[in-house]
Amino acid sequence: MKKYRVELTPEERKRLEDIRRKGLGAAYRRTHAEILLLADQGPDGPAWIDERIAEAVGVHKCTVEKLRQRLVEQGFEVALERKKRETPPVPPKLTGDKEARIIALACTKAPEGHSRWTLTLLAEKLVELKVFDDISTTSVATVLKKMNFSLTGKGTIASRRSRAPNS
Repeated sequence: MKKYRVELTPEERKRLEDIRRKGLGAAYRRTHAEILLLADQGPDGPAWIDERIAEAVGVHKCTVEKLRQRLVEQGFEVALERKKRETPPVPPKLTGDKEARIIALACTKAPEGHSRWTLTLLAEKLVELKVFDDISTTSVATVLKKMNFSLTGKGTIASRRSRAPNS
């Protein structure tokens, strides 16, 4: 006997059949509908075993097992959707405190021999200061753009103040 028994109500069955028959929506939703219909052990369901469902639908047996479990533990709507990742596949490099360090560095005086900071100089200094192991100039530019910060002096907060008309 299955630990996670799928028994669909007539309303759930009709909704799944509509998803399967109309072929509208995301492919994973149609696949989930097909799996749940074949796994239904209620009075109108075929009650197929997981291996047979997996072969018929073209998924791994584990997919069928996990979908049964999600339906029983989390409900019908959750089972129709994809499982949400708990963590991103790669943790974000740019956190709020590191973005603040980029802006703070860009606000300082440029290194000796340079009239202003460049994206390359900022990226190299951030690695030198061990804020990042490695950071691209594109990432630095993204942070600056997000904060509406310009390295040219045009459009920065300080330059806006200096251009403001005297009252």
